[in-house]
Amino acid sequence: MQRIANLIAVKDGKVLLLQKPRRGWYVAPGGKMESGESIYEAAVREFQEETDVTPLNVHLKGVYTMVIKENNDVVDEWMLYTFIAKDVEGIPPVETREGKLAWHPVEDLAHLPMAEGDRTNLQFAVSESGIQYGTFDYTTNFELLHQKIQITKEQ
Repeated sequence: MQRIANLIAVKDGKVLLLQKPRRGWYVAPGGKMESGESIYEAAVREFQEETDVTPLNVHLKGVYTMVIKENNDVVDEWMLYTFIAKDVEGIPPVETREGKLAWHPVEDLAHLPMAEGDRTNLQFAVSESGIQYGTFDYTTNFELLHQKIQITKEQ
């Protein structure tokens, strides 16, 4: 099963998002984990590679199972680990090989084009305490079929 780690940075009421050229969708910078790498290391490395900045005060915010279905058959499945950084060191470029980078008001997460599961987990990451867990079932065209969400908070 593929393992993906992404990281959303929040600073001054804005989030740093990457707009991917293929669909024009916005994502938190991230990518595939390498062999022997922790989910934390993968999130930080991928974020740095895709933004040229260093995330600060990094914390895990979500663990998700992403399932792609075709005619009710599972055709792909991966794990996604979402982290948040409360600040960054450096200034990101406007464009990288991965797409366009820009700071957006947190409120824009509600309407920017993106996978609906990403919207759910990124909005949680920037606005709620605790850790969110979930499963997102999609079609092969990334239309959300179903989601299950659980949240834990420390006492």
